[in-house]
Amino acid sequence: MLPGVKNCCKFNYIRVLKITVGNVPLLIHSIKKMKKIQLVDLNGQYEKIKDEIDAAILNVVRSSAFINGPEVAAFQKDLEKYLEVQNVIPCANGTDALQIALMALDVKPGDEVITPSFTYIATAEVIALLHLKPVFADVDPDTFTIKPGEVEKLISANTKAIIPVHLYGLCADMEPILKIAEKNNIAVIEDAAQALGSVYTFSDGTKKKAGTMGTIGCTSFFPSKNLGAFGDGGAIFTNDDSLAKKIRMVSNHGQSEKYIHDIIGVNSRLDSIQAAILRIKLKYLDQYVSARNNAAAYYDKAFINLRGFQIPARFEKSNHGFHQYTLKLNGVNRNDLLKYCEQKGIPANVYYPIPIHLQNGFKNLDQRQGDLSVTEDLMEKVISLPMHTELSEDQLKYICDSIVEFSEKKSTVFV
Repeated sequence: MLPGVKNCCKFNYIRVLKITVGNVPLLIHSIKKMKKIQLVDLNGQYEKIKDEIDAAILNVVRSSAFINGPEVAAFQKDLEKYLEVQNVIPCANGTDALQIALMALDVKPGDEVITPSFTYIATAEVIALLHLKPVFADVDPDTFTIKPGEVEKLISANTKAIIPVHLYGLCADMEPILKIAEKNNIAVIEDAAQALGSVYTFSDGTKKKAGTMGTIGCTSFFPSKNLGAFGDGGAIFTNDDSLAKKIRMVSNHGQSEKYIHDIIGVNSRLDSIQAAILRIKLKYLDQYVSARNNAAAYYDKAFINLRGFQIPARFEKSNHGFHQYTLKLNGVNRNDLLKYCEQKGIPANVYYPIPIHLQNGFKNLDQRQGDLSVTEDLMEKVISLPMHTELSEDQLKYICDSIVEFSEKKSTVFV
């Protein structure tokens, strides 16, 4: 131990520099403070493109075109090109995107929509808001995404849509889901809020981006997403031009033209400042996904043989966008691990501790505890580590070393 570093902050580390004075090699030790680890480092990402972002915001302010300005139309075109989809309809947030998608399908109260329970509440919330019936399907224990076989079992005469969720950045198995939907004349609405930039490969080699495979795709630009705004935002995608026209009407008070309201709609639009920011960040989206994958690979290497820790599964049909890096614990006390991470300054989290079918807001449904065995098992076992584009090697090493240290404590592992 070097003199003076005995009581050094636990988030510091020692750096050794080798220099030569004359012919004499010298070692110089210095203490470098590691940057605070964040679950998502939005400021670090901003600093790298600060000049572009600031200029884009200032341009909108100077134009005063804050609502439906040219930046919104430009972002729409840029995203259509990136996704290789015919129509992008920007809106206010990802929840609105899902609601508008359902409204455009002319569903009626009592119609059923199949979706996973192991996801964020918004997916099922919009179903309930429209007085539809959510029917929850179980998920794959490794990929955490909805199982096509479970979907097929739940189809009834009242089923009008399936909403697969591309959870944590990994595409659901879309090919069999689309076949089931086509066979039963059911619409598919993709919830791609966590997977923008991910790509699914069909059995014939065709590749399509998340959100572009179903009848309609939806995404969120919440700041922490892989493509995040500096506030709320969302978008809807479709290759059906007539459906796109309906979606645009629904999202704009049901207007076919100004002051002509042919249907009941909502007020949901992406503002120009957010569009300008997203246009800049879209240029870097593939780099962001690559950076997340690099961080995931670092975690994988540290945890792949660690007892009680199952690394995120890879799926041969989809690359992973790693919106979250989520471990599945086997025989490890998750509460103890969460407390340990908090003590170490590592912001771990659980997505999601209570599945939707067990939430009080959905207790009037038929499904009860025990009905979705995989989902209910996962709610007890998953834990997500910091994952974003700005994780440095020293932060990743500190996180991995800390988790390994925890695992080596016999009191924390039980069988």
